[in-house]
Amino acid sequence: MKREELGDLAAFLAVVDERSFTRAAAVLGTSQSSLSHTVRRLEERLGLRLLNRTTRRLEPTEAGERLAQTLRPALGSIDDQIASLSEFRDKPAGTVRISTSAYVARSIIWPVVEKLLPDYPDINVELNVDQRFTDIVAEKFDAGVRLGEEVDKDMIATRIGPDVRMAVYAAPEYFRKHGIPQTPHDLLGHDCINLRLPTLGGLYSWEFEKNGRPLNVRVEGRLTFNDVGIIVQAAIEGHGIACTPEDHVMELIGQKKLQRVLLDWCPPFPGYHLYYPSRRQHSPAFRVIMEALRYHPETTKSRR
Repeated sequence: MKREELGDLAAFLAVVDERSFTRAAAVLGTSQSSLSHTVRRLEERLGLRLLNRTTRRLEPTEAGERLAQTLRPALGSIDDQIASLSEFRDKPAGTVRISTSAYVARSIIWPVVEKLLPDYPDINVELNVDQRFTDIVAEKFDAGVRLGEEVDKDMIATRIGPDVRMAVYAAPEYFRKHGIPQTPHDLLGHDCINLRLPTLGGLYSWEFEKNGRPLNVRVEGRLTFNDVGIIVQAAIEGHGIACTPEDHVMELIGQKKLQRVLLDWCPPFPGYHLYYPSRRQHSPAFRVIMEALRYHPETTKSRR
């Protein structure tokens, strides 16, 4: 294989993965016209149509999809091996890409990365904030962040935060008007603020447990949001009862802006974990970031 042919194959795979010449050109740092010429040259050399192009869609043909499936592991292995060469540098170098939520990025990852950067000037960090569950392999992230209960079995998970508890709360004025629920079943008589889940679009079923017995309650109310920050604000303004991770509201509860209820029905559960593919060879730069984020209960308070 000629040297330029490998580049053409990598360019073609970028177009397939991005489903767009414009986005793929941005990823590769080239022009759309140059990338289109490269893919056309590859098709002419192979004597096959690899892409079906319309004004609205770009999809691989059957031959193109088969070629892309062959290229992904091969080119991915080359990328991993090149990244591993940074072991021979004096200091780790390269880019570490992590998919995470805004809350975890602000409260857990950024405080650690900020302190780390001065000692590792050749490490670049990209945090991609997204509420959905990202396919980190398909989208070429080094790692993602999820709660411990949600990590897939084929991934390696490193704990980066303490246990999490849910908090059920509302404005004190709301409870003065409508009464305080004594059990989760009482929530069915209240106006509750629902959370729309980012993955399949369903509503979060409020999860409780007491004396080892789990209980899920599907609450009802006039308001539904897919963002925790708006839920908290609506609760402060007296629009109903909400249920979110307690870290989002502990300060507001301490300030008496919110009142917490059903505390004995909300036990802790495994907190946030950094997860990554078990078969991928990670760069020294990634290992530096991972070890810095690793949760150590005895030192975390002083570190953060």
